[in-house]
Amino acid sequence: MNERMTRRGFGRAALAAGIVTAAGPLAASEALQGSDTAINRRISGLKTQDWRDHFDSVDQEAILCVIQDRVLHYWGSDGFYRIYPTSVALTDEMTRRGRTEVVGKRPDPEWRPTPSMLERNPALPAHVGPGPDNPLGIRALNLGWQYYLIHGTNDIRKIGRQSSSGCIGLYNEHILEVYDRARIGTPVKVI
Repeated sequence: MNERMTRRGFGRAALAAGIVTAAGPLAASEALQGSDTAINRRISGLKTQDWRDHFDSVDQEAILCVIQDRVLHYWGSDGFYRIYPTSVALTDEMTRRGRTEVVGKRPDPEWRPTPSMLERNPALPAHVGPGPDNPLGIRALNLGWQYYLIHGTNDIRKIGRQSSSGCIGLYNEHILEVYDRARIGTPVKVI
């Protein structure tokens, strides 16, 4: 990046490129190979990760959700790597951590409150169909843990915040990308 960029513009470039180093954007394959010349750094709160610190391989893709950083890392078996800002659970007690996998994919998901949501707020609707009022946005990936999803959101104010009942929320344009690339069986780690 030879041109001078504002802090906001550089943050957008980091998101668009997925990976940013001291020298600028890296090709995903170079970052996956752990280039010795790359000096990773934090840009707009997004810190790159090496998949080898969390997974044995990326043959089936891999997803890492870092609750503290409020980001999702996605590694594709083809060398693709991207970091997405997320929403996370309101409280630590609502947050599930550990290893699971993608067990289902739902385009235009319907939403139903979980028993614990209804316990906290009995006034919640029993069902919300696909559309602008749906809290799951336009796509959802079911995880191996009951009631836990990676999904989009129609309320973009939630991204970057503690705003969910345990799920990982993404901007709708980001869940489209993850949804299209992730397969059933994709390993997921939440830390």
